[in-house]
This record gives sequence, structure tokens and C-alpha cells, in this order.
Amino acid sequence: MRRAIIAAIAMTAAISPAFAAGGIALAMDEVRTLTFEKPITTVYVGNPSIADITMIDARHAFVQGKAYGRTNIVALNHDGVQVYNARIDVSQGSNETLTLNRGVHRVTYNCNAARCEPAPMPGDAKEAFDAMAGQFAAHAETARKAAGSN
Repeated sequence: MRRAIIAAIAMTAAISPAFAAGGIALAMDEVRTLTFEKPITTVYVGNPSIADITMIDARHAFVQGKAYGRTNIVALNHDGVQVYNARIDVSQGSNETLTLNRGVHRVTYNCNAARCEPAPMPGDAKEAFDAMAGQFAAHAETARKAAGSN
């Protein structure tokens, strides 16, 4: 009996999305469907310049990778209780972070086996941060214009 109770608890923990193990890995401009076990009413994204979420209904959402980096999603039910919390890694297929220090100048990258992509973070060298942030903004603006022209 004791073994059955422990197995039932373990199975419940495995399917519960309260803290999604491993998080969500996306490529930039990739969209994934996210299904919540319970209806939610409020969703927060830690850094919406890295990833964004669009609700379809109370149990389904689209998650989009917007720029290289790492953030998270937190979802609350109608009582304000957290029912979902997951990390989101936006990269070229990996969630490894590399920090390059050149004297007082720092640059952050997201890397996979084949290449590293700049992932501007607060504290990075101003020139590198501003250059990549500007490129991400231009990329997002181009996508918005293309979506509006259809």
C-alpha cells in the first residue's frame, strides 16, 4: 500500500506543470503551443523582448522566441495562485550561455554545438549590447511590417 501511494504521488508530480522541468527551448521566430492542465487567467513573461506569449483560450497559448536569451513564464489561476512556471531558452537549438570577458568589456552568447549567437544582457559592453539590441529591434519591426502587409 505504501509503495502504491508513493508511486501515485510521483506520477502526480511528473504530470503537474507547477514547475515545468527543463523549460521550453525555442529558436528565434519559432512558435510552440503550450497547454495548461488547469484554466489560467493571468500570464507574465519575465522579459517579453526575449519571448512572448499569446493566449488562445484559458488552457492554450502560443509561445514565440523573439530574441536570443533566457526568461520565464508564470501563469496564475483565477484565485491568483501560481499554476505554471517554466524557463524559456531562445537560441539556435541550445541553452548554453557563454560569457566572454575582454578586460572590462563583457559580451554574452547563447551557444549550440555549431555556433554561438550574441544574447545581449545587462552588464555587457555598451557597444555590443546596443548593436545587438538594435538588430533585434529592426528584426522585430520588419516582422511586424510583413505581418501587417498581408
